[in-house]
Amino acid sequence: MRYISTRGQTPPMRFQDAVLVGLAPDGGLLMPENIPSVTSKLDGWRGLSFVELALAVMSEFIDDIPSADLEDLVRRSYAGFDSEDITPLKQVGNIHILELFHGPTLAFKDIALQFLGNLFEYLLKDRDQYMNILGATSGDTGSAAIAGVKGKKNITIFVMYPEGKPSHLQELQMTTTTDKNVHCLAVDGSFDDCQSLMKTVFNDLEFKQQYQLGAVNSVNWARVLAQVVYYAYASLRLSGSGERSVSFSVPTGNFGDILAGYIAKKMGFPIATLMLASNENDILPIFFNTGVYKRSDVHFTLSPSMDIQVASNFERYLFLKLDRDAEAVRRFMQEFEKEGKVVLSHNYPVDEDIQAVSIGTQETLDTIAGVQRIQDYVLDPHTAVGVAAAKLIPGEGPVVCLATAHPAKFPEAIETALAGQEDASVLDALKHPRLSKLEGLKSKSTQISADLDSLKKYITQHALNRTAEESE
Repeated sequence: MRYISTRGQTPPMRFQDAVLVGLAPDGGLLMPENIPSVTSKLDGWRGLSFVELALAVMSEFIDDIPSADLEDLVRRSYAGFDSEDITPLKQVGNIHILELFHGPTLAFKDIALQFLGNLFEYLLKDRDQYMNILGATSGDTGSAAIAGVKGKKNITIFVMYPEGKPSHLQELQMTTTTDKNVHCLAVDGSFDDCQSLMKTVFNDLEFKQQYQLGAVNSVNWARVLAQVVYYAYASLRLSGSGERSVSFSVPTGNFGDILAGYIAKKMGFPIATLMLASNENDILPIFFNTGVYKRSDVHFTLSPSMDIQVASNFERYLFLKLDRDAEAVRRFMQEFEKEGKVVLSHNYPVDEDIQAVSIGTQETLDTIAGVQRIQDYVLDPHTAVGVAAAKLIPGEGPVVCLATAHPAKFPEAIETALAGQEDASVLDALKHPRLSKLEGLKSKSTQISADLDSLKKYITQHALNRTAEESE
């Protein structure tokens, strides 16, 4: 399997190189040359554990890592999860909740970033190389990436986040990690500012090469690949012997999570409707309902991980939607960067596989309160957006909502929704030992302005390099 850029001006490369490159040198995102069909294999995969299925799915896309090594990477990546099922399914009323928050940082990002951290370590050791990781986060990616690479040899990580915008506990999960290879950067701006800075730095090929920069954001294909697995796992569990398909409601801001579901569907897994659920940052619902992709101002909400206007993984979807026409993708992205608006289609809906809706703050709060009152289950505000969307969009077959974070990460939003209720189940949901131990710990972060010079200066001063490494 080789990987090509969505903008068509980067030579094809193998999986290992795609992982280490992250963002393609031409500014595009890397995609597999083809999406393999696995329809004939589904019956044999239905009884596999999550880890076994992960190995099977990833092997369809990875042919340059020995199978024994890949199996070891996969098994180690999920050994530290709190649930034996890794991503357990819970029925809550007429919706199945896919709990993706049983990893070290209690968010769905752990499923991809535990794997990616181990993969980076494996590749760098094999090649005798080092890497400086640059990432941007609206909340959960940063802590999950840090958990995946902290203390690892040959890796230093720089994580940018919008100052004051993640929840208190999300920020503590990042800033209380004191390993010397971890740098948290509080940026005076929005997540979109952080993401723009990251992409600008990666597009400076000389700087990128000089400091051996790598990516952990979902611009890295390995992130998306790891997320395909839980769609495969849930759809095979709920589709019976294959006579029905499963619909998924996906709270999403950067489009990476729902893109993984889109790819799983293209591979042949029994998936019907993909419900795209956003908060007030509704650039994606507007697009899928009107064909207009238009940048707007970022709204800061109770679901901060979705407070995004420019969805980086949308370019991968666009590449598939435009039949892999890299020139058309390049024109679209250039027009969007210049004008902030592009009209793709006058045919609605834009894609019959994806239905999209925006959920407001009050509806999010009402959903948290209603599900707790009727089902005695506490949703985090992001998952509540997905559950609310599932009630508005008709889905074929069983409906699964992705639970993207543990509710204990967002106590303020939960307490607002439940108006001071002291039910025992609520109090339990607002506690988690991984989070409780964060309060009072030493915290470290560096404030920087949202400009390229400030970021480059910090990287230059703190980046890992071969000379520094060999002097230790």
